[in-house]
Amino acid sequence: MAKIIIIIYTTYTHVYLLALEIKKGVERVNHGSNVEIFQIPESFQEQVPDQMHEYSKPDIPFVTTEKLAEADGILFGIPAKFGQFPAQFKEFLDSSSQLLGKESLNNKFGGIFFSMDTQQNGQEMIAFTLINWLSHHGINFIPLGSGSHEELIGGIPWGAGTITNNDNLRTISEKEKDIAQFQGKKFAEIVIAYVKGRQE
Repeated sequence: MAKIIIIIYTTYTHVYLLALEIKKGVERVNHGSNVEIFQIPESFQEQVPDQMHEYSKPDIPFVTTEKLAEADGILFGIPAKFGQFPAQFKEFLDSSSQLLGKESLNNKFGGIFFSMDTQQNGQEMIAFTLINWLSHHGINFIPLGSGSHEELIGGIPWGAGTITNNDNLRTISEKEKDIAQFQGKKFAEIVIAYVKGRQE
């Protein structure tokens, strides 16, 4: 059975809500896989998040690098800001160095999804940076792909996304939810097919 994990860092829950939709998409492929959502631990000082508007953390377990090695497919949910990773996410990726020497992640699959406050907020740079990390580990990248869009939505060919606005108060649209579910389903189908082929 294929194991898929979704790893997120979220401050205003937008990435978490997208992750739930992606999980639904994975579960639509109702055979041959299981899926879990994990979050990256917070590294701010305790008093800082309390001062942030509508700050909230989901009640899900924290991820460890061991979880990376256990998975067949890994989807990363990242909030984009000025084209850079959150420091917490970068710290987690950097901690995977011990897996590199063991080739523990070789031939796994990876994908990405985003939140951003505006459409042009550097999510492409986030994708390029993550793909570089995936390549070093030998992880095969599965993109979302392109499509026609009739409304303003988050997301790019690299992965699904949502726009939060500068005040972080915009909610995820139904179209963004549909795209996230599509990405989860597509990702699961590819990972499951690979795992089944490897086991035959």
